[in-house]
Amino acid sequence: VQLQASGGGLVQAGGSLRLSCAASGTIVSIDDMAWYRQAPGNQRELVASITKDHSTRYADSVKGRFTISRDNARKTVYLQMNSLKPEDTSHYYCNAIVREPVLGTGYDRYLEVWGQGTLVTVSS
Repeated sequence: VQLQASGGGLVQAGGSLRLSCAASGTIVSIDDMAWYRQAPGNQRELVASITKDHSTRYADSVKGRFTISRDNARKTVYLQMNSLKPEDTSHYYCNAIVREPVLGTGYDRYLEVWGQGTLVTVSS
């Protein structure tokens, strides 16, 4: 199972970007999906998360500016980022809890998967 993130780039303060992250591989289902970010010298922090029933949670620093959504049929999670600030500059990573089959056993297992990261740079 892999997660492929895209949509990062350079934007001026006040601008918008939309990140996407698509899951691929042999997947039974996907539970929670999330976006994290990590700036140089900082710890990775949760930006937003969404359950498969579309319940959402946000870091205080992005509430009212960012929106997380998902398309279960496309196995994709999105992060719409509006009113971007220079302090939003970071590498953004998608994360998912994936249920996959264990081949030859008839059982499934849960796996935490990370995407490769996409860089968002907000200029002042």
